Amino acid sequence: MMLWPRSLAARTALVLVSALTIVQMAGLTIHAFDRIGLLRLAQTRDVGVRISSAYRSVVLSPLDRRDAIMRELNLREGSSARLESAAPAEDLPQTPQALRRQIAVSMGLVPVPPVDRWREMVMLGGIAEGQLVVGMHMPEGPWLNLRLPMPPPRFWYSGSFLAAFLLMTVTAGLLTLWAVRRLTAPVRTLARAAEALGRDVNAPPLPEDGPTEVATAAAAFNLMAARIRRFVQDRTFMLTAIGHDLRTPITRLKLRAEFMEDDEMRRKMLADLDELEAMVAATLAFGRDITTDEPVTTVDLAELLRTILDEASDTNPDKACAIAYAGPDHLPIRGRPVALKRAFVNLVMNALNYGAAARITLLVPPGGTAKLFVPAGGTAKLFVPPAGTAKLLMPAGGTATPLMPAAGTATVLVEDEGPGIALSELDRVFQPFHRVEASRNKETGGMGLGLPITRNILRAHGGDVTLSNRPTGGARATVTLPI
Repeated sequence: MMLWPRSLAARTALVLVSALTIVQMAGLTIHAFDRIGLLRLAQTRDVGVRISSAYRSVVLSPLDRRDAIMRELNLREGSSARLESAAPAEDLPQTPQALRRQIAVSMGLVPVPPVDRWREMVMLGGIAEGQLVVGMHMPEGPWLNLRLPMPPPRFWYSGSFLAAFLLMTVTAGLLTLWAVRRLTAPVRTLARAAEALGRDVNAPPLPEDGPTEVATAAAAFNLMAARIRRFVQDRTFMLTAIGHDLRTPITRLKLRAEFMEDDEMRRKMLADLDELEAMVAATLAFGRDITTDEPVTTVDLAELLRTILDEASDTNPDKACAIAYAGPDHLPIRGRPVALKRAFVNLVMNALNYGAAARITLLVPPGGTAKLFVPAGGTAKLFVPPAGTAKLLMPAGGTATPLMPAAGTATVLVEDEGPGIALSELDRVFQPFHRVEASRNKETGGMGLGLPITRNILRAHGGDVTLSNRPTGGARATVTLPI
């Protein structure tokens, strides 16, 4: 449903305001119908009294004074009273029996001598016709014919009723919205805390105050977070301890392997032990990166990326022409500088080692500007115009695909020119110790922990990293970080 809001506060407010409006309308409708009934009763009583008063004034007056009395009758605007020789002959239906009885009862409120009561009465019209015509046959022979307006009662007599009703509804709606937002604020706080815990397992705990239910939920959430932290720490410490303890027997095995007489067997044994030692070193580095407690500071992401590329150009001069940066000159974010540098170094080195190129594009949110930066001796193939829209310059006959980051998010693209990654391996490469053997052999180094470390670091900063294949060939790592 397009009109059904997504947030709990908006849904609750919509339901309460709708229910309030329906209840108000139902109550006012009942009040209006009751008012109509009272107005009709008052109207019939007023009409009956006027009819009886007019008849009494005329019948008790002398014959020579009746014309003057007829002119002095106190009749409302739109009413008329005449002495005529015949009953009224208007083209109106007979008055409903119920209305006739009500008028007759009201006419009895004005005392009229019994001997002088009318001998015959004709009553035409009513509320539906907007007027009432009454003819009373007088004892002397003529008819007293009265024509009285009888408009339908209005639901709302006050002209300002609608404005007052709207003002009351709007005021109640605003109070409802305020109350709902206050009551659902703990839910939003809990959702933000859960999101923060998903990004950083060491996120600060929730305050355990407020209503009993909220305090209980906050305490349960903090207990859950503490258990998760303890579980992660225990697993990490166990992994690190195992890796640390393995270094001693590996060293002993190396020493013993040196005394083997078979040169070929000694070479293979030492190679296996070197690989095992590299795996242990990578495991220790993995545990050290997870348990690090580096403080959060302001980091110039653009400057950090350019520094990484400059260092990569210095250590890989043969690939300097395939290293390039496109993006803004400066982009400050909050993060851990050493951890962020390690994450992007892993991505850049993977691109250079397995894709023979490392081209970084930093996309800023809409409204920003970007400039092209290329290390000395390099060539540029990326173009970023203003307004934060990056375009990749394709070969002749190709197409350029615009890339736009989300508002409040910095997007970093690390692209290479390698063979790419199989679709089934795009997510598995983030598993610890998993390597894509088709394109990553022992000569390239690595134990399959670089990408898991990178993802852990970026997720701890509230971002993420994904891998995909470029349409023109090569792999693309897409990093998102909050600004």
